[in-house]
Amino acid sequence: MSRILIVDDDELLNQTLSRVVKRLGHESVSAFSLAEGIRTARTGDFDVVFLDVRMPDGNGVESLPSFRDLPSNPEVIIVTAYGEPDGARLAIENGAWDYIRKPGSIDGFTLPLLRALQYRAEKQTARCPVVLKRDAIIGNSPRLNEALERLAQASASNSNVLIIGETGTGKELFARSIHQNSRRAVGNFVVVDCAALPEKLVEGILFGHEKGAYTGADRAKEGLIRQADGGTLFLDEVGELPLHVQKAFLRVLQERKFRPLGAKREVESDFRLVAATHRNLDDMVKGGSFREDLLFRLRSFSIELPPLRERKEDIRELTLSQTAGLCDLLGLEMKGFSSDFLEVLSAYDWPGNVRELFNALEESVATAHFEPTLFPAHLPTRIRVKAAQAPLKEHQASSFCDRSVAAADRAPREEFPKLRDFREDLERRYLRDLVDHCRGNKMEACRVSGLSRARLYDLLKKYDIQD
Repeated sequence: MSRILIVDDDELLNQTLSRVVKRLGHESVSAFSLAEGIRTARTGDFDVVFLDVRMPDGNGVESLPSFRDLPSNPEVIIVTAYGEPDGARLAIENGAWDYIRKPGSIDGFTLPLLRALQYRAEKQTARCPVVLKRDAIIGNSPRLNEALERLAQASASNSNVLIIGETGTGKELFARSIHQNSRRAVGNFVVVDCAALPEKLVEGILFGHEKGAYTGADRAKEGLIRQADGGTLFLDEVGELPLHVQKAFLRVLQERKFRPLGAKREVESDFRLVAATHRNLDDMVKGGSFREDLLFRLRSFSIELPPLRERKEDIRELTLSQTAGLCDLLGLEMKGFSSDFLEVLSAYDWPGNVRELFNALEESVATAHFEPTLFPAHLPTRIRVKAAQAPLKEHQASSFCDRSVAAADRAPREEFPKLRDFREDLERRYLRDLVDHCRGNKMEACRVSGLSRARLYDLLKKYDIQD
């Protein structure tokens, strides 16, 4: 018997779904607010959650990660009376199992539930213990564990893999771990930094060349694609690959054959492709700078790496591990940490992600040298400045609200705004300033505002604010 949680403020729908669940032989539990739903979900293991979007105390899609991150990792079915294409996209991107409209037929609720339960049962049955080689990938936060689960799935297959993530999130570490955990681990792991390839030499570097193929080719040379035969070819920053090379490489992916420059015959290479990028390849396809057919080939299997600001639970473990390594390298005793040192690390947003954290720790250890304890004073100045500015920005935001209240207080009594209108006006102005400040960059806007991507899109749509 499975346990189903129904989170919806509509009592009639709650009763209907409860009857559907019980008729199927399962147990149902109801909650009538998001807060109650999250509290209830944390008290027991649930297999499926029916979650309404517009709740009295918040947005269901925005709260979806709170349900998905539970230890039981339930499947979440979004139900809404306000079905919108953008809402469906955001729900699925945030991990929803399905997105259905209400009021619907009994079958409309029953079939998604049955499919979710079947999927969950088969996943549990088919799952076998996997011991990943992940020495350099540190942390156990829910977001990182999701990526590691995808890594395990990728390692068990031979599909092309596309790793997506901001700069400094560890894309090469994941690519190397995929190789080490795959059947190709005995072969070469060949790294190609597409951003560093000289445009005039890129084809020769990838495909190889014969002696005399071009000026300066004084001897034959094997290309990187051939070197990856039997192993893994890792194309880092694949979005930087020139268009003319993208076309040639697409054929290599299809045929696993290519002709080195100046050669008379084609050669073969049985490689597994892993590519990575911090860029939005879909936007590049729309702009004509990346081939759509190549993107389809690359994205046979995708892994999205979370930025460090979304996995701050891992900062302590990352800090301990990196500091221990640095002290060992420099022949120093292991450093201790003041409580406020770790607090400052956790409060900072780390736009450069794990790479920036490690660089900051390297500077801190070098600054402290023989001193036994790391304090915030040992951190780079830019991080200490951000830490000092944080409470001041909160004060500015509070002052902004105070000024707005004062302005409303000075207005004639008959013009005094309703609370809802006042809140919406504040939100609208804040969002306009946010978009201007971030120059339309939504990823940066999420970082600055602390909003999730789903919530930011929801608010921009609500107030019709364009990029």
